[in-house]
Parts: sequence; structure tokens; C-alpha cells
Amino acid sequence: MTALLVTTAGALAAYLLAHPRIASGFKMLLLTAPPVAGVVWLLVEVYERRLTAGVVAAVFVVMLVALIGLLAHPRLPTWSKMIVFGTVPAAALAWLLIVTADDTLKDPGEDPCSMYYGGVGGSKAFPPQAYCRYEDGSTHDLATGTQFVFWICFAVSLALLSIGLWQAVRHPRTLVPQLRAESLASRGTP
Repeated sequence: MTALLVTTAGALAAYLLAHPRIASGFKMLLLTAPPVAGVVWLLVEVYERRLTAGVVAAVFVVMLVALIGLLAHPRLPTWSKMIVFGTVPAAALAWLLIVTADDTLKDPGEDPCSMYYGGVGGSKAFPPQAYCRYEDGSTHDLATGTQFVFWICFAVSLALLSIGLWQAVRHPRTLVPQLRAESLASRGTP
């Protein structure tokens, strides 16, 4: 069932990207909103962190404007714009792997901290960190390699999206074509 959903989502994403009458800004919204909505739902319903969910939603709106501004930047090569489509999901996946490395949702005694290290698991959402805490107060970090991957992807994404946000702030009229669908006939192409 999961494979069917992933295949359907991939086909829908390919259709949206290839459809010429849908504005690229709306394509970005339709492609990026479902995963963010899933994270917001998890934060509200599972973790009961409404403030964090609000921050995630606000950051998403700013990132969407930055992404549209990045795509509208006239002087950046296309390959540099496309890097953000790899680094943002990689950073999100690395973040998820880090904050769930302690497996605090499992039954007590089955998480890696109590099974392998003899401690109690804990994690922080940002900066992402998973650790085992011992009775003497000392800690042992989990997923340090994943933290490195997260920070590299986060820095690259932040740099590129900052360029896009700067473009959107400096030239807000460059965003309008990204949000307006134009037919092929109005562009002058057959």
C-alpha cells in the first residue's frame, strides 16, 4: 500500500512539474506543502507542541517565498538553484533521524540508551541532538554522523534560500510571473 501511495505521489509530482499552465510558484506550494503539513500534524497531535508547529508553519511560508525568489533569480545558473531540492529534504530527513535516534516512544527498556548504554534517552528539536543521560549526569551523543550531514545540508540550504529571499525582497515584481500561469500562446511560442 505504501509503494502505491509513493508511486501515485511521484506521478502526481511529475505531472505538476510538466504541466505548462500551472504557475511554478503554485507547483512549489503543491509539492512542498504536504510534507510540511504532515510534520505540523505530528507536532500538534503526537508531540503536543503547538508553538513549535506554528514556528514550522511560519518558517515554511518564509522558505516558500525564498524558494520562489531563488527560482526567479536571473543570474544564478540552473544547477545551483536545483541544489536546494536535494539539500532541504536531506536536512529534513537527517533532522528526523537525529531526533528519533533515542527512540523514546518505545517501551521503557527497549530504547537504545537503556539497552546498549545503560542510560535514559533524550533529544532536542533544535539544534537537533539525541543523547543518553546517565545517573551521574553525564551524557553520550547519538547520531553524530547524521548531525554532521544535517549541518552541511542546513548551511547550503540556508545560503541558497537567503539568496532567494534577498531576491524576493529586493525585486518583489520578479515573484509575480512565478505566481501567474501564462499560456503558451501568450508567450509567443507555438
